[in-house]
Amino acid sequence: MRARYGVPLGITAFGAACVGYATLVEPRSFRLRRVTVPVLPPGMKPLRALHVSDIHMVSGQTKKRRWLQSLAGLRPDFVVNTGDNLSDPHAVPELLDALEPLMEFPGTYVFGSNDYYGPRLRNPGRYLIEKASGRHGLNGNQPVVGAIHNPWEPMRDAFDAAGWVGLTNARGELKLEHGHLALTGLDDPHIKRDRYSEVAGGPDPDADLSLAVVHAPYLRVLDAFTAARYPLILAGHTHGGQLRIPYYGALVTNCDLDTARVSGLSDHRVGDRRSYLHVSAGCGANRYTPIRFACPPEATLLTLTERPR
Repeated sequence: MRARYGVPLGITAFGAACVGYATLVEPRSFRLRRVTVPVLPPGMKPLRALHVSDIHMVSGQTKKRRWLQSLAGLRPDFVVNTGDNLSDPHAVPELLDALEPLMEFPGTYVFGSNDYYGPRLRNPGRYLIEKASGRHGLNGNQPVVGAIHNPWEPMRDAFDAAGWVGLTNARGELKLEHGHLALTGLDDPHIKRDRYSEVAGGPDPDADLSLAVVHAPYLRVLDAFTAARYPLILAGHTHGGQLRIPYYGALVTNCDLDTARVSGLSDHRVGDRRSYLHVSAGCGANRYTPIRFACPPEATLLTLTERPR
């Protein structure tokens, strides 16, 4: 009997251990990624940007809340929040409590679909089907019916009151102690709320650095920013694939970005023009799929340095 059933039982036990790890351990194993990006004018002092994304706060997530609060100890020059802050319409007070220490620093933000709409239970296998068919979000799918509306307005008002610059199809600026940043942002392309024509015009020639910010890194948006010569684009949305196969990588990105660039720093090219792209793997997950495997939750401290002469 041992010889007959030992292997199936071993496989079952291994599978159960992986599910337990992906559900109970890794989603709470918060990490800080550190990345250097050479985009500043020659001679300019380095700037440190804290990139947070895809928090997907649910009431009662105490460890996540404390970890986010602790990031203020990094003393960044500015903060970039690329959206999907909520996964629970009742979690706005806890989300704002988590981000309160970070709102003491200059910052900017865009929203994602899960800031506007509550999560829905869906078959995770649909992400693979959508990838195979080239459909993602509302880009080719039917509009969502009966969605839960999240109370995003109090979150927006709190960010604005702290002096964070909202970039919902808008341009703005941050005047820091050691630099002047021009900012251009779009609303979430995943639900077709991006309006590039409203922010077109390219980087500000009078700024030390122009940043492009968006929640979901769809190619139409990356192409537009790169063609306009933005040196750095910041995005989130992908969760780093959320589930990764060791030695292979992510299976999906939940948009039309290739899986090789599902998280971290990479290049985006349009003809002879190149932008740096940083995609945050985020620090949360949809409340109905609270799992991560080989893709721990994270925030990123980007050190911006002078570009090569």
